[in-house]
Amino acid sequence: MHHSHQERETYQKGGAALTDEDFLRIAMQTAQKAIKQGDMPFGACIIDERGFVLSAAHNSVNTSVDPTAHAEVQAIRAAGIKLHSPDLRGCMLYATCEPCAMCFAACVWSKLDRIVFAARNEDSAAFAIDCIPISSMQMKHLCQSDVKIVGNVLRDECLKLFNDWSVARNGAQ
Repeated sequence: MHHSHQERETYQKGGAALTDEDFLRIAMQTAQKAIKQGDMPFGACIIDERGFVLSAAHNSVNTSVDPTAHAEVQAIRAAGIKLHSPDLRGCMLYATCEPCAMCFAACVWSKLDRIVFAARNEDSAAFAIDCIPISSMQMKHLCQSDVKIVGNVLRDECLKLFNDWSVARNGAQ
């Protein structure tokens, strides 16, 4: 599941080409907002086939008192509202971390074409973040989904984000 140049996707927006890394940085910037408000260090965005950002959202499980308020689910909900449809065919999800089983299922139900993530589930577990130990590739297989999955994009930058969150959280206790 390594990110190779053949898998790299480039999208045009206003004459400028945007890459997977550019869109992941939007997700990471969004995750910073979650950290500031005392939530988990997760962010996600949904991009349409033209390269436009439909939504960007962060984890708000603690502040919304909603265990389903993961970044990916929030971004999918917002994109669906924007498109007036739960069908996100042609769209892509960019997330700071590999989607958990719940978020992956939401990706399948919304018919996303592609999932790009930075850190893996094991990475979040290393920071004592609860994790259901099933990978996106395992979920893809179990769901018999044809969604494309690209992982480990900007992983080191995301691990730094997790570390910043861990330091902030432990300093607040």
